[in-house]
Amino acid sequence: MQRIFRILTFLIVSGIVLPTYPITGQGTGAKPAEPPAIKSFDPAAIDKTADPCTDFYQYACGNWLRSNPIPADQVIWIRSFSQVRERDRYLLWKDMDAAATHPKTPLQKKYGDFYAACMDTVTIEKRGIQPIAASWAEIAKLGNIHQLPGLMGELENQGTPDGFFGFGIGQDEKDSSKQIAQLFQGGLSLPDRDYYIVENPHYAEIRAEYVEHMKKMFRLAGDTQEEAVSEAAAVMQIETALAKASTSRTDLRQPANRYHIYTVAELDKLTPNFDWVSYFREVGIGAFNTLNVATPEFFKALSGLLTSEPLAMWKSYLRWHVLHGQAQDLPQAFFDENFRFFSHTLAGQKEPLPRWKMCTTMTDNALGEAVGQDWVKQNFPPAAKNSMDKMVAALEKALGEDIQTLPWMSEATKKAAEQKLEMIRNKIGYPDKWRDYSSLRVGRGDFIKNLHNSAVYERNYNYAKLGKPVDEKEWDMTPPTVNAYYSPSFNDINFPAGILQPPFFDVNVDPAVNYGGIGVVIGHEMTHGFDDEGSQYDGKGNLDDWWTKNDHKAFDARTSCLADEYSGFTAAPAQGSTPAQHLNGRLTLGENTADNGGLRIAYMALENTLASEGKSLNDNIDGYTESQRYFLGFAQVWCQNQTDQAARRAALVDPHSPGKWRVNGTVQNFDAFGKAFHCKKGQPMYPEHSCRVW
Repeated sequence: MQRIFRILTFLIVSGIVLPTYPITGQGTGAKPAEPPAIKSFDPAAIDKTADPCTDFYQYACGNWLRSNPIPADQVIWIRSFSQVRERDRYLLWKDMDAAATHPKTPLQKKYGDFYAACMDTVTIEKRGIQPIAASWAEIAKLGNIHQLPGLMGELENQGTPDGFFGFGIGQDEKDSSKQIAQLFQGGLSLPDRDYYIVENPHYAEIRAEYVEHMKKMFRLAGDTQEEAVSEAAAVMQIETALAKASTSRTDLRQPANRYHIYTVAELDKLTPNFDWVSYFREVGIGAFNTLNVATPEFFKALSGLLTSEPLAMWKSYLRWHVLHGQAQDLPQAFFDENFRFFSHTLAGQKEPLPRWKMCTTMTDNALGEAVGQDWVKQNFPPAAKNSMDKMVAALEKALGEDIQTLPWMSEATKKAAEQKLEMIRNKIGYPDKWRDYSSLRVGRGDFIKNLHNSAVYERNYNYAKLGKPVDEKEWDMTPPTVNAYYSPSFNDINFPAGILQPPFFDVNVDPAVNYGGIGVVIGHEMTHGFDDEGSQYDGKGNLDDWWTKNDHKAFDARTSCLADEYSGFTAAPAQGSTPAQHLNGRLTLGENTADNGGLRIAYMALENTLASEGKSLNDNIDGYTESQRYFLGFAQVWCQNQTDQAARRAALVDPHSPGKWRVNGTVQNFDAFGKAFHCKKGQPMYPEHSCRVW
């Protein structure tokens, strides 16, 4: 179910790694084997035939790349994130499998039943399309477009995905202490608006294949061939019109482009063909007078489309979004066709995930803080949290020193930056207070009903925030998640327990490797508070210009240097009539800024730490100096193999650069790397001129 609080979280919360791809699994599969632990630093991964001063990524990762092809059930395989995620998922499976058979607590009973229902493919097959039949019957009753708001509210009350737009409660960007209603564009099934509107052979082919996919899905659901052709054409026409009205991902990175306060009366005038009062009443949201309409032009266009397009086409559109939104949870034929197009064609995935992987992930998504309570007891000792606290303090000190030494920033702006840094909240491991899932109903016999109940629970949990104080201790990721993030509206950095393990963090290795791993992750998240987007928020999490005019100009020049540099990097090579896919340096600017800043800040923290212990960056361990081990430890986090299809999709939708450029793009901007590996000025990894923001 596409909702505002999820969409805006994706846009303004900045993580260290790319978003995960759609969860697709099949069959029950054999009992999984425990994945091996991952080394924090692996000398065997190094390709010593490569010159680190020419291509450091190939030097640090070359042997690993050759010996670690992408598993058939993946589209991207990263030495760190993918392998840790697989291990964490196995550990989660052990908890869920035990809870499904011998639960010891009410929470274990709940998440054990959710997992068991997901694994029960026999019942899923028997039920056929019954789980969506009631929603389709309600859509069939739609008599005119003015009944649409009530119908959408009714579908959402049932937990059924319905497309169109996102609505929910989120922090007011100019007063982070307030939680307000927000509307956001939506309604597209393909990954990005460019798939609909860019004219080149690659996208034209995908559009044609998408239409064929919809025809097959409608036929599986009972349409005649003639009906399926008509319905698919209707969906494509409406989604294309919505894509043309949508604001680009790049433009949405700028907070001013997604902040437009309207009264409800003004919203009605903007969209006269949609009765918002009826919709708000039907979904049961509390009373409010104003809201943020993040993308007004989209809603203005939507209002026009509601009357310009026939009612029958809107019925087809709604039928499609109900079907598509639950395709992987229906019988095998629907699952297979959904996988064929969205995972194989669009991303190059050869095989679906085993069912146990899919169900483990879906259970964590639905009941993450129930599962997480048991998971952290077994896999996140207090000592790990204490060690992280010390590293965070070291990184904060280094960032403060970095701010003080910036030659391009005035004293007034430096003071404001230091104040914001002091106000950053640090959340390590897991929440101080766990969520209450007592209102979420879960049964073993109806998996889609469990998903519907979970969607309604999440919606109601979000709606209950309207007008209430912001919970500063709330998390947006579950404890076992292998990721981290910074939230500008909270001004906090968040490190789930799932990432706080090798190769990111290991108490048994030297400081250089840890600082190159988790240290850079910490520095990355801190830097997000000062990237092109995060720098527009003050220490309280409010949109507030705390820069002088000249500092703005200097900052923009430095971020433009990075944007232009990364736009020159290739994400996927040309193939036949399909042109090469370059990175969008503006879309990835925040993450690239955080990568470059994080690498520099963690290096400073390492140097300070070694000095406090009477050690040096030049100390030698197993043939490498601590300085070299730092850069190698950092680079080996990002060793990755990826399908060409996934690389092309990521270049459109993912604000993160691929592993090669997260390594080479950062080290070539940091003189300390060239010095550590004795490069000559002018070599690719030690250029005469480089980019630096922080």
